Amino acid sequence: MDIIVQNVTKKFGTQKALDNVSFTVKTGEILGFLGPNGAGKTTTMKAITCFLMPNEGDIKVGGYSIRENPDEIKKNIGYMPENNPLYKDMPVIDYLSFVAELQNIPALKIKGRILDMVNICGLEGEKHKKIGELSKGYQQRVGLAQALIHDPKVLVLDEPTSGLDPNQIVEIRELIRQIGKEKTVILSSHILAEVEATCDRIVIINKGKVVADGTPAGLRKQAQGREILKVTIEGADANTVFKALQTLSNVHLVDFLSKSNNTFELQSKENTSSRRDVFKMCVDKGWFLTELTPTETKLEDVFRELTLK
Repeated sequence: MDIIVQNVTKKFGTQKALDNVSFTVKTGEILGFLGPNGAGKTTTMKAITCFLMPNEGDIKVGGYSIRENPDEIKKNIGYMPENNPLYKDMPVIDYLSFVAELQNIPALKIKGRILDMVNICGLEGEKHKKIGELSKGYQQRVGLAQALIHDPKVLVLDEPTSGLDPNQIVEIRELIRQIGKEKTVILSSHILAEVEATCDRIVIINKGKVVADGTPAGLRKQAQGREILKVTIEGADANTVFKALQTLSNVHLVDFLSKSNNTFELQSKENTSSRRDVFKMCVDKGWFLTELTPTETKLEDVFRELTLK
C-alpha cells in the first residue's frame, strides 16, 4: 500500500507542529523518518495512523483517506509507538491473544497468528513468560508482534530500538529488514547509522517542515558541495604548513586534525578541487605529501546541516 501525505498542517493552539508537509512512501519501501526532538515526527505518524486529524491537508493509505475512511486505514496499519505500551503483567501469548481479538481476527485463526508472530519475532523461548519479566529487547519484539498480528500492509514504527543495547539493535534492525520485504514501513529513529543501514529512503523533517527527501547516498551527495580532504604534509612545522594551505586559491577552510603529525582537514571552495594546488605547493616547497584523502560526507553531517538552520 502506498502512503501519500498531502500538504498536511497540524496546529496545537497557535503552534504549528506540522507545516504543509508532503511526501510519499511506495509499497514495499522502508522509509526512514528523521528529525530532532519536537520536529513533528510523532505528530506525522499519529496522523497517518488516524490517531489525530490534521487541520489542513489529507493523507491517503492505499487510496483511502484519513478523513473519509479512517476505519479502513486502521485495518491495514500496524503501529508501534515510541513508549511501546504493553500490559506487563500478562504472559506474552495471552497478550497477543488479547490484541488479536481487538483487531477482530476470527477466533479460529487467532492461535495460528500467535504462532506465526512467535516465530517471526523470535519469541519461542519467551512466549509463556510475563512481559514484565522480559528484557527490553524482547519487549520490543512483543511490541512488533502486536503491530503485525493482524497482518497489516503498512507498518509504522516510532523509535523501535529506543533503549536497546547494540546487539539488540542489530537483531531488531534485521527483523525490520525482513518485514520490509513484504510491507510498507515507516521507521522513525534518532540513530542515524540504524536508519542508513535499514532504510531505502530518508525524509528529514525540521520545525514541522520537510527539509530533505532522498536515498542516504543521494542526500550525502547533495551535501558535498564542497570537497573535504584529509592532508598530511612533512618537511616543515605544522604552523608553516597551515599558513601555506590557507593561501591556496581554491581553499575555503583549513583545520588542524593533528599538529604533531602535520595532518589537516581542508575544505575546498564550492564546486572546486584543491588537490592539484596542494600537490603543486608541496613540489614547489620541497615538502613531502604523505596523505591526501577525500572525506565522504556523513549522514550525521547532512542531518546537522539541515536541522541547525
